[in-house]
Amino acid sequence: MAELQRPTLCCCRKVLTVPSKSCEGGRTLGQCRLVDIASASNFHSFKLRHFHLDLHLNFALKRMTGWQVLELVPIQPGVQTLVLDTHPSLHIHSIDCKVPGTAGSPDIFLSLTYRVDPFTDYGSSLNISLPASVIRPHRAFQITIRYTTTDGPAIWWLDAELTCGQTRPLVFTQGHSVCNRSFFPCFDTPAVKSTYSATVRVPEGVTVLMSASRSAYSKQDRVFQFSMEFPVPAYLVALVAGDLQHADIGPRSRVWAEPCILTCAVSKLGGSVERWLAVAEGLFGPYVWGRYDIVFLPPSFPIVAMENPCLTFIISSILESREFLLIDVIHEIAHGWFGNAVTNATWEEMWLSEGLATYAQRRITTEAYGEAFTCLETVFRLDALHRQMRLLGDNNPVSKLQAKFEPGVNPSSLMNLFTYEKGFCFVSYLSQLCGDIKRFDSFLRAYIEKFKFSSVVAQDLLDFFLGFFPELKENCASQREGLEFERWLNDCGPPLFEPDLSAGGVLTGPVQRLCELWGTDAPDAQAITTFDLSTWSTFQTVLFLDRLLDRSPLPHEVMSQLSHSYSALLDGMNAEVRIRWLQIVVRNSFYPDLPRVRSFLLKHTSRMYTVPLYEDLCGGVMKCFAVEVFYQTQARLHPNLRRTLQQILFQTSAGTTMSTVSALPCTSSPTLDASPVLAPPVLAPPTTGPHTRRPPGERDHCAARRQRFRVTPIAWGRGGCDHCDRGRCC
Repeated sequence: MAELQRPTLCCCRKVLTVPSKSCEGGRTLGQCRLVDIASASNFHSFKLRHFHLDLHLNFALKRMTGWQVLELVPIQPGVQTLVLDTHPSLHIHSIDCKVPGTAGSPDIFLSLTYRVDPFTDYGSSLNISLPASVIRPHRAFQITIRYTTTDGPAIWWLDAELTCGQTRPLVFTQGHSVCNRSFFPCFDTPAVKSTYSATVRVPEGVTVLMSASRSAYSKQDRVFQFSMEFPVPAYLVALVAGDLQHADIGPRSRVWAEPCILTCAVSKLGGSVERWLAVAEGLFGPYVWGRYDIVFLPPSFPIVAMENPCLTFIISSILESREFLLIDVIHEIAHGWFGNAVTNATWEEMWLSEGLATYAQRRITTEAYGEAFTCLETVFRLDALHRQMRLLGDNNPVSKLQAKFEPGVNPSSLMNLFTYEKGFCFVSYLSQLCGDIKRFDSFLRAYIEKFKFSSVVAQDLLDFFLGFFPELKENCASQREGLEFERWLNDCGPPLFEPDLSAGGVLTGPVQRLCELWGTDAPDAQAITTFDLSTWSTFQTVLFLDRLLDRSPLPHEVMSQLSHSYSALLDGMNAEVRIRWLQIVVRNSFYPDLPRVRSFLLKHTSRMYTVPLYEDLCGGVMKCFAVEVFYQTQARLHPNLRRTLQQILFQTSAGTTMSTVSALPCTSSPTLDASPVLAPPVLAPPTTGPHTRRPPGERDHCAARRQRFRVTPIAWGRGGCDHCDRGRCC
């Protein structure tokens, strides 16, 4: 008798029939047509061979003007329209077509008709009508699109005051996940890869960098030329232009930065990058991209790091924190194999890039720095995962590895800690199944070699895994009760398996013991003095502070003792440490240390350090203080960050900020954009003394974030909740 069948959805949204108790794998990408609902394009109908950008950057007007040439081949008969992703901030001037002549006849040039239709909040569709003479199967043709783009979501123009050196303006692009459709019209889906080239014209004194394998510069013409000889998806095309200088740090690596921070960046990285690359190559095979350069960007960079091929973008703020810098750079190096060489075919399976890259990052750190260090960093991240789980609840669909989203939802809203850490746990489980970590390294090398420069779905990875380890397929490893592969991919909640991290006990043990001492109503001061935080690593210290945050609110006497014990010491530590202590201060309404919060916010203007503190200040009883500090610092904040903080301070959506707070007194004030600015309300002292506790029934520190997530999905960054890990990187 045949087994009962039940329908399910594969990762590419086609209904498949999967046996309920079978050990057979599902269908592969080639057996069902991929659907990317985040793209309006008809990328299935054409093969994109190559595209070229020719751009002029105008810093005064904050716009890029030029043209794009796409070389396309029709692969489906009867298609009369080319549909590309674009954005309302990108203005099309004209579109032409070049058809190669046959039998020695000259090329044909045609002017094409087009229209732009609404698609989602994050983009539009560019519909280009193609004449019959163009759409001949497997015959190449070229489309030239002349356009101007301004300040769309991919393009960040920084006035000189917002750069590190504050002498020249700077512009950079950030394409992940679906932003580059505002940089150039494209098939904005990770399923499509192609080579590209670019010509960029800039004013004198401006240096241009792109995520390209080759570059050249004509000083006389002030023209930069780039080419990427390996196929990449649209979101990995990146550009930065400004007052940038470089220093070589290895045979295939250099650091780029503004002159004022270049020496610091070089001293923090030294010769480490080549060492990390060599370790990675020993584990996963050759690094295929040629160069691995790093450019440090001003604090306005919206995330911590981005794995653009050949040129990692990283925020300069992280230079304060050596261990976080180490982890973030190694993570981006790991993306050279997992994410860049082999890419998730849809944004609904970002774990294929981020989960594998996180696993690869930890294999590199284990080889380079030992198992104890890697286990400590992993404990810190998994603590954050479980913290986010408590915040969102066990049944929140964003905790799925195969996170399904509806049309119109921005894929960036699915960028959360589950993508990284639950994905890492699944990959660790696969490693544990094969029984030998070295054998699993061999599998990953073979996986890269098999799928290099292509895009995959989860079933491709799992089918190849079971084919590489046939004994696991024979033993139905994919259907082990409670640990089924399908359950890993489609169930909500925490990971079904977590790796053994006991090797980190020598580093995590002291943290746990100190937390237990502080967990009592009357901490033993003598026992506490035996722990010297000045000898601890950054990850030990932030793990300790995060666990204290979990216990907040703390008794006032405990807060006073904590401040007496650690405040002065923590003042001399890096920003990753200090922000956690200041969050403890804010969440416990500990007014004696409030000047430290002000000093921190006056110094730090990056999203990852400002947003968490402002959210905590507004979630407690210190909102007036937050508004006062905001008005002192707003001129040094990027307009995007300023808008975010206005929404937090005045509890409004982006479109209603002004109307909702119109009752507040207003005065004119100089700003960096055209939006009106509110004068701060009068700062009132605490109503019940300096040690006011949170009133009974008042929302907890994460309530505002939890409610906002339910109503409108937001981009959580690598760490999800800001307390967890403040949007670490891509």
